[in-house]
Amino acid sequence: MDLSLVASNILNPPILAFFMGMLAIFLKSDLEIPAPIPKLFSLYLLFAIGFKGGVELSKSGIDQQIALTIVAAMLMSMLVPIYTFLILRIKLDSYNAAAIAATYGSISAVTFITATSFLTAQGIDFDGYMVAALALMESPAIIVGLILVSVFGGEEGKREIVWPEVLQEAFLNSSVFLLIGSLIMGIMTGEHGWQVMSPFTQDLFYGVLTFFLLDMGLVAASRIKDLQEAGIFLICFAILIPIVNAVIALLIAKLIGMPQGDTLLFAVLCASASYIAVPAAMRLTVPEANPSLYISTALAVTFPFNIIVGIPLYLYGINMFWR
Repeated sequence: MDLSLVASNILNPPILAFFMGMLAIFLKSDLEIPAPIPKLFSLYLLFAIGFKGGVELSKSGIDQQIALTIVAAMLMSMLVPIYTFLILRIKLDSYNAAAIAATYGSISAVTFITATSFLTAQGIDFDGYMVAALALMESPAIIVGLILVSVFGGEEGKREIVWPEVLQEAFLNSSVFLLIGSLIMGIMTGEHGWQVMSPFTQDLFYGVLTFFLLDMGLVAASRIKDLQEAGIFLICFAILIPIVNAVIALLIAKLIGMPQGDTLLFAVLCASASYIAVPAAMRLTVPEANPSLYISTALAVTFPFNIIVGIPLYLYGINMFWR
């Protein structure tokens, strides 16, 4: 692997801010970002990336390549929870295995956004339609996770699941709703909308991403103590499964002819894990599962691994495959 890719990724202001946040926790600094602000940052980043994706879609339209990519993304969001559940059942009960499997079948929008900034820094083009794949990969994983609970959860797992609430959480949670809404706004307004909104959606983007990753560093470091409960099996799972998922994504991307930049984003989507939408849904519908297991593995292990090492590692794999 080309270590210069890792170095160039780490020596990026957003990634350095992430390390600064972790260091603040380790050194017991009183640094903190007030609670409402990270939520605002998150909403801003989702809106900005969705709007940009919509503008790009308004230029390119929807063709066979885009349709194949979106179908592949949704299939992966349904398949990943199934085979990861079978792996997790080696050590865990059905409830915890299903909750963690759903977490890894879904996506991390912040990891995706970090990957787009990495591609921009590397001068590699990518298409806006990948935002549509991002928006559509979250909900299927939640539904598959709940089906796994209902099938394998034993007598308690046979309880009636309130599907209207589940579907509401899966398809209308804030991140999915804002992504799809801003995507549609971008499609409707096109280049004119981009010119009007670019001081907000482009000029502020990296500054907001830097502060958001600073907060993510604070949160991730505070979750490290929960890894003691997760154990070595889950820690290894949280590092190895993203790599496996990324390799599968690269093979699919090669098969359907994705360009290099889009392939990296697809691999990152498949390799990431949700620490917001899925945990919220699992807490609501699978109270038997231990939140410290599925949140700490996704946030304290997989998220840092992906943004520090995973993204350049997947690009290295793409360069090898595409060569």
